[in-house]
Amino acid sequence: MPVLRPLLLIALLGLAACQSPNPYRAESRPLPPAPPGAAQTFDRSAYPATPRDYSRYLSWQWQQPPAGSGALSGEQLAEVVAGALEQRGLRPAQQNQPADLRVHAALREERRLRQYEEPSYGGYYGNGPWGDGYGGYGRVPVIRTREEVVSVAFIELFDGRSGERVWSGSAEALAGDDNRERLDALRSAVQQALNNYPPR
Repeated sequence: MPVLRPLLLIALLGLAACQSPNPYRAESRPLPPAPPGAAQTFDRSAYPATPRDYSRYLSWQWQQPPAGSGALSGEQLAEVVAGALEQRGLRPAQQNQPADLRVHAALREERRLRQYEEPSYGGYYGNGPWGDGYGGYGRVPVIRTREEVVSVAFIELFDGRSGERVWSGSAEALAGDDNRERLDALRSAVQQALNNYPPR
């Protein structure tokens, strides 16, 4: 019991200390008045842009006819891009109706150097002054350089009413030496460029 009394006394003193008035008061200075022009100005950059509804874009037309590059003509590029847009639900606009989207497409062929390593193994065997049978075997890296042709496709979509760019994409594919391989590379690059349209 003698141990319990001091603990009880400490607890009562702690409770009494909590009942004392708080010496701190909640005070603050008033906010300064807003500048006179602040009430009339609306800053759009202070707010995030409204999400764009890509489902309303149903038709398209060329902003300007695409130009070819290298061995591929502008007509081939136009045909490939039109087919890829068709797969995404975008149809060419009728002659006397405005299009929802204006499309700009460009193709560039680039020559690039690529280095790759070919493993090469070598050894030797021979007679020497200390007897027969000395030799070695080891891996010697051989670095080769090859020139490749790469087709790079750029596609931009603009709003038909406002002219604002609403989407853009680009991709590249390794092209071969003949026209058929280059056309296949163009198809692959256009499909890759349009893979994320509409944005998710």
